[in-house]
Amino acid sequence: MPLRLRNDIGPNHYTTGFKMALHWGICSAGKISHDFVCGLSTLDPTLHSVMAVAARSAERSQTFAELHQIPKSYASYEELASDDSIDIVYIGSINTEHLPLCKLFLNHNKNVVCEKPMALNVKQLTEIQSLAKEKNLFCMEAVWSRFFPVYQKIRDIIASKEIGEAQIVQATFCLPLITKERVAMKALGGGAMYDIGLYTAQFAMMVFGDEAPTSVSVSGHLTSEGVDAGANITLLYPNNKMATLVYSGVCGMSNEAEVGCTEGKIKIYNPFWCPTGMEVTKTTTGRTDQFQFPVPNSKVKPFYDNSTGLRYEAEAVRQAINDGKKEHPLMSHEASKNLATIVETVRNSLGYVIEGDRASP
Repeated sequence: MPLRLRNDIGPNHYTTGFKMALHWGICSAGKISHDFVCGLSTLDPTLHSVMAVAARSAERSQTFAELHQIPKSYASYEELASDDSIDIVYIGSINTEHLPLCKLFLNHNKNVVCEKPMALNVKQLTEIQSLAKEKNLFCMEAVWSRFFPVYQKIRDIIASKEIGEAQIVQATFCLPLITKERVAMKALGGGAMYDIGLYTAQFAMMVFGDEAPTSVSVSGHLTSEGVDAGANITLLYPNNKMATLVYSGVCGMSNEAEVGCTEGKIKIYNPFWCPTGMEVTKTTTGRTDQFQFPVPNSKVKPFYDNSTGLRYEAEAVRQAINDGKKEHPLMSHEASKNLATIVETVRNSLGYVIEGDRASP
């Protein structure tokens, strides 16, 4: 089978004409916030500057600020919200804090990018999005996968129909993380769907144009703590399209994704949620093309694989705000609602119900 290696999109994938700088505030000094700042550090510093970081602990905030050379550190999120030098806040806190923190920063007229899941259910998400619209502010759920060059290549291939119509999606995300406190505990908004299963659902959604599925079927297990350990999800779409998704916090697997099209297939290499490589096979010729889009290194080492790829999300947000947009078309408010609906349906189907769910008393 012929195989070609290509490198189509470099690290400066997102470009723009008029360049308006963003002044970031970082809410929470945990691992994902660390990695987000690592990603920002690979971008033009005249376009992205981190002005301040806040954590519940003054010591943690100061240590984070010193490591990343951030000029200001705060021991409360309220101080960060009141800082007039900040245009936009990145929220990297635990899941249960997303709703109150989004509201805090929006009410202080700050644009918001909040880590996924932006909210624990559709009701909470609607509350956040409604407030953002009322305040006329940019607000986006940080599903960073959507902004990787590999995902853009997938969207281009599907739109062009060069290998026919996308019909089937398969994605697997399994990692042994269910014993981690933030995943294990219901009180912290735990569960493997929020942490990793969500990525399989957003991928299927993207392939099918972020359309809501006509059917969501779920089978899986809860832990003794009452959160989801993992599940098999089937999403059905019009015109015989479907997605088969598997996630688990109990064990590891290949963690790849595939898209079956009428005249070929796309394979996204592990880690499919932050990929640097993929291949496209055209059935009629038997030819397979490989594509590689490496992420840059940062001076400070990130915690997670390919985390400097958070730069793509950050620069896309800057451009959207520069263009006067209040949401980003690659992760729109509607897409977040459709994703939250799937996540809530999966949880409820397994018996994991929280206050405000459609299935709650």
